Amino acid sequence: MRLLIAIVFLLGLSGCEKREKPILPVSKTGELVVLTRNSPTTYYEDADGNPAGLEYDLVEMFAKELGVKATFIVAQQFDQIIPDLRKHKAHIAAAGLSITNERRRILLFAPPYQSVTQQLIYNTESPKPDSLNELITKKIEVVAGSSYVERLREARVKVPALKWTEVKNIESEDLLEKLSQGLIDYVVADSNIVDVSKNFYPNLGVAFTLGAADQLAWAFPKDAEPFLLKKAESFFNRIRSDGTLKRLLDRYYGHVKRLERADISGILEKMRTDLPHYRQLFQQAQEISGIDWRLIAALGYQESHWDPLATSPTGVRGLMMLTEDTADRMGVDNRLDPKQNISGGARYLVEMKDMIPARISEPDRTWLALAAYNVGYGHLEDARILAQRQKLSPDTWADIKKMLPLLSKTEYHSTTKHGYARGGEPVIFTDNVHTYYDILVKFEKPYKPVFPSFEPSKLSNNHQDESLSKPPT
Repeated sequence: MRLLIAIVFLLGLSGCEKREKPILPVSKTGELVVLTRNSPTTYYEDADGNPAGLEYDLVEMFAKELGVKATFIVAQQFDQIIPDLRKHKAHIAAAGLSITNERRRILLFAPPYQSVTQQLIYNTESPKPDSLNELITKKIEVVAGSSYVERLREARVKVPALKWTEVKNIESEDLLEKLSQGLIDYVVADSNIVDVSKNFYPNLGVAFTLGAADQLAWAFPKDAEPFLLKKAESFFNRIRSDGTLKRLLDRYYGHVKRLERADISGILEKMRTDLPHYRQLFQQAQEISGIDWRLIAALGYQESHWDPLATSPTGVRGLMMLTEDTADRMGVDNRLDPKQNISGGARYLVEMKDMIPARISEPDRTWLALAAYNVGYGHLEDARILAQRQKLSPDTWADIKKMLPLLSKTEYHSTTKHGYARGGEPVIFTDNVHTYYDILVKFEKPYKPVFPSFEPSKLSNNHQDESLSKPPT
């Protein structure tokens, strides 16, 4: 898997380093050293070259609460994580680790932050197995040192002939890619990893689950600093109770189950047949808008499946499906001209982003802008007001996506400035664009213009209103 193979990347991520000697306590150094792994469900480099991932966000929040600096060590193979933690090469392992009976004997754990199931995954181009007995003589691969090995050993008590291969220097995402290519028969992986990978490989299917659900949590050495364990416990209890954890989980997983298998297969095919005709136009749109061309392309695919002649019954037209009013405002003379249409759509998205209060950071800023692109900025503001009324955050997509569907209900839209809207549509729209963007980021290279011409001040009126619109009295 391309995300995981670059050793230079592993050693070069911001805040990462390699250590050989045991570390000193956090209380003495003011530095929290964290073992993690390079994976889309834990810690990775995002499209802008910045560290990201659920574990990264959680650790950064925890370190800020402690008032210390977080330093990440990316393990080059999964089965190094627990041994290195026990050798005190880090204070914490934040690496998507399941709490298992074997691990409890040698480690301590913080309160869990996510529930997953271990799943047997098969290639849907082959027959689906219904039981462990059907796996005998088949080629099964799992990550060495993972909790899957422990679960398979338990299964072997009932099926003694069950065999598998434990693979080092690889992640579950890589094994799932091999499975999709027909190189192995089955893989055991956590459900959250499978959910993400199925958006890249539509021929992956879940045969059955292995045992009860597992809980993911941070791990500590048995003799960890008591104050650090106590702080971690209060941290996870707080972010669970105040909704922060739920919003983070939504950020990374809230969109991944939205698309059907046919949707994934469709964009993968269109990337082969249609995208080459428009790639340069999307990249030119990046030059004038400053928005990653792959996000613009994802938006265009959601709107029209990259059909430059697309026309809706309401008269919305072109690859980015611009209304006549939007086209006029963006200076688009011919909505059926792909170059004009793509450029106009990118500039309109910038306009939406610039209208959102400056305090709202990425990626929420982008998802809110996409919702506004679909439903209109006024309706987005109405949803933000509803969120505020219900004591939710008006600045996070995880909360706004709960409010937007309410705009179709009289009891809610009658109290807003802009009234009725089909509020469920921008939620589906934005989550779909998010997933299409993830797919394009995985398979398409970023574009770095030699002489970027992006000048934000020329693209919009730069509305940076910090306040919400007042609701009608």
